Amino acid sequence: MADGPQGDAGRAKDEARLRALEAKLALKAPKPKGPNPMGKYEQANLAWRMVIELVAGLGLGFLIGYGLDYLLGTTPLLMVIFIFLGLAAGIKSLMRTASELDRKSGDRPESDERD
Repeated sequence: MADGPQGDAGRAKDEARLRALEAKLALKAPKPKGPNPMGKYEQANLAWRMVIELVAGLGLGFLIGYGLDYLLGTTPLLMVIFIFLGLAAGIKSLMRTASELDRKSGDRPESDERD
């Protein structure tokens, strides 16, 4: 099979055949549908965003509740209530971010499917 060292003409001929084969394979290869999947760093950024949104909701609820308790003299009552409200707001924000994650992976939003 191997005839020995090839000259420049033989290498050029092989390179041309290889390029032609690559072109044929590229035509037959399946094309991805939709946008590319998210990269590792983009996923990590989105995860940190979700954590920060949850902690920010809890923190704001604590601060608002503590401030109102301090002003009104209702020591822990409003703080506990606003912590739960901040938790609910943080979870709502997490769900909104999770739906954004679905949209980035190629799914269409529900409003577009009805049209």
